[in-house]
Amino acid sequence: MTARALITGITGQDGSYLAELLLDKGYEVVGMVRRSSTTNFERIAHLQDRLVLDPYTSSGDLLDEASLIHILREHRPTEVYNLAAQSFVQTSFNQPVLTGEITALGVTRLLDAVRIVDPDIRFYQASSSEMFGKVQEVPQRESTPFYPRSPYGVAKVYGHWITVNYRESYDLHASSGILFNHESERRGMEFVTRKITHGVARIAHGLDTELALGNLDAQRDWGFAGDYVRAMWLMLQQDMPDDYVIASGETHAVREFCEIAFSRAGLKWEDHVVQDERFMRPAEVDLLVGDPTKARERLGWAPELSFDDLVSRMVDADLELVAQQVAAKRR
Repeated sequence: MTARALITGITGQDGSYLAELLLDKGYEVVGMVRRSSTTNFERIAHLQDRLVLDPYTSSGDLLDEASLIHILREHRPTEVYNLAAQSFVQTSFNQPVLTGEITALGVTRLLDAVRIVDPDIRFYQASSSEMFGKVQEVPQRESTPFYPRSPYGVAKVYGHWITVNYRESYDLHASSGILFNHESERRGMEFVTRKITHGVARIAHGLDTELALGNLDAQRDWGFAGDYVRAMWLMLQQDMPDDYVIASGETHAVREFCEIAFSRAGLKWEDHVVQDERFMRPAEVDLLVGDPTKARERLGWAPELSFDDLVSRMVDADLELVAQQVAAKRR
């Protein structure tokens, strides 16, 4: 019997890498797509002919539980990966209610749909290191108290605890991955890492002269998204559900990310980076670094791509992307 997985948020960075991984393992992969006139399939364009993206049977929305029940009944997945969310922290300050509806209550609707349709479905919830916020200990592990510093972080805490609640109340195989920052060339332009690497490429090609950023001293634990989706899959292969911190265990400042990125393109970051108050958060998260010991010991998981190689990979991809754009304009 072919394993079948449903991925919400399949058009995002993590969804695209997870879909690749599952297809390579022989899964049938169903992608839940929110009905919209502006849906972007760019990240999964190379996979579309191998995915189930039926507009009638896999169209759904985390705001609408009936649509989630319909998808589960139509496709009968053995695993559900909930990656959909309003996931941009800065936007959550401007749209806190929408963030709560999707990123918090949306998890409840999907868990309840699983409970109603088939409690044997294995469920993965994408939790976030932003839940730790104003950190209570360093490094952060599964037992570290949460202290979120944004509406997004608060919503993720709700999603995390409702997953635990459904696991304990209804005996669901429901696990949460507390993923620290994970990046790639598929990251959205609004995220600081991609903003930096794409900005470097534009400056290198003479299209811009400066890059405006917020807090350069903020420190994060950055890894490669392709490594982190492997941990998601491993969680659902365990006999018992649980929660896991997924991280590199290293911390790097935004300033260091800039230094490596600009250097990759033969530039000095100090000549181009300026700080802009518009990009400062109302409540900042200064230091995040995870302890992945539990994931290493129980899942056998460890990241494979180093921080330097991740930054270089992203810069190289954006240099090529901008070069193609410049060439296209000249034709």
